[in-house]
Amino acid sequence: MDEALLRSLTPGVLGILVRRGADFAAAEDAVQDALVEAARVWPSDRPRDPKGWLVTVAWRRFLDATRADAARRRRELLVDEEPAPGPAPAVDDTLQLYFLCAHPSLTPSSAVALTLRAVGGLTTRQIAEAYLVPEATMAQRISRAKRAVSGVRFDRPGDVATVLRVLYLVFNEGYSGDVDLAAEAIRLTRRLAAAIDHPEVAGLLALMLLHHARRDSRTARDGSLVPLAEQDRTRWDTGSIAEGVEILQAALARDRLGEFQAQAAVAALHADAPTAEETDWVQIVEWYDELVRLTDSPVVRLNRAVAVGEADGPRAGLAALAALDDSSPRSRGGGHPVPRHTAVAAYLHERDGDLATAARLYAEAAREASNLAERDHLTRQAARLNARLDAHRPR
Repeated sequence: MDEALLRSLTPGVLGILVRRGADFAAAEDAVQDALVEAARVWPSDRPRDPKGWLVTVAWRRFLDATRADAARRRRELLVDEEPAPGPAPAVDDTLQLYFLCAHPSLTPSSAVALTLRAVGGLTTRQIAEAYLVPEATMAQRISRAKRAVSGVRFDRPGDVATVLRVLYLVFNEGYSGDVDLAAEAIRLTRRLAAAIDHPEVAGLLALMLLHHARRDSRTARDGSLVPLAEQDRTRWDTGSIAEGVEILQAALARDRLGEFQAQAAVAALHADAPTAEETDWVQIVEWYDELVRLTDSPVVRLNRAVAVGEADGPRAGLAALAALDDSSPRSRGGGHPVPRHTAVAAYLHERDGDLATAARLYAEAAREASNLAERDHLTRQAARLNARLDAHRPR
């Protein structure tokens, strides 16, 4: 197998797909699939025209992915933007596909990545950002997963924990990213909750409902982000909040605490506060302590630092952030590997009165932001503080 030949042919094949009308990200995925197929086929049956073979296979993969994406979008059109309470329709194979892609022959992380790509409709870049790894690393992980299940009979579905992780990441991308998948994730989680008596399934459904209840208040009319503390709470969906709290309470009563139940408890405390100033931050810190115990996730530790800063003051929050830094070394590219870390540091420094450091960090966080709305919000924060600093400089 001539890897050098494949590398030399890849740019040309990618260019042909783009000229034929494929967008760049989809073309990259299709070429990656073609390279995997070449690695499987060429050692025993090398084509006479390697480049033509790669173009043909990649174009077929692109068309298959396009048709699959169109089918998924047609399913989404059948769902109301605000998912209605109660049982979902019985006829739907999407949830079964989630279980089948979470195949026991794969590691949980590989199964999640493959399912998000093949069924969830997320791009390799979006999945890589969710897992805090470079896009190239995630592309290799997905390719290995595809090779692992090629030729395998999909008659042994994966476990519930893996499917829950997929649904959680799909919801997060729909809630905060470029593709609106939140309603579909809620619909599928409802189906799962109706089929399986599991406290973590209930916890995930409660978490989704409590976050989705705030959706309308998260952006202003011009599309800019509205921070939680500044949101108009009269626009929150009280019906979804009440349903989410009820589901959560029933799950917690079973005394089998899991990650999604704990996250839902944090969301419920935010939803229960009439104003931002009345938020029970002390109890939120306690729930984050439970989450750290359950997951030891750097993202959880980051959110805990914010909560500590609100409960005990910005100096305490900065100390919690420093403890996270000790266990999370900088990435090779210079940016922090934990999303939103720089923005959180900026916020805590501003609350501590260090406006110059906060302005610098807000600008740095804007450069690191993965979507335009977040980048614009952080840029405005930096500009606001720089204006205040300029007003107090001697003339």
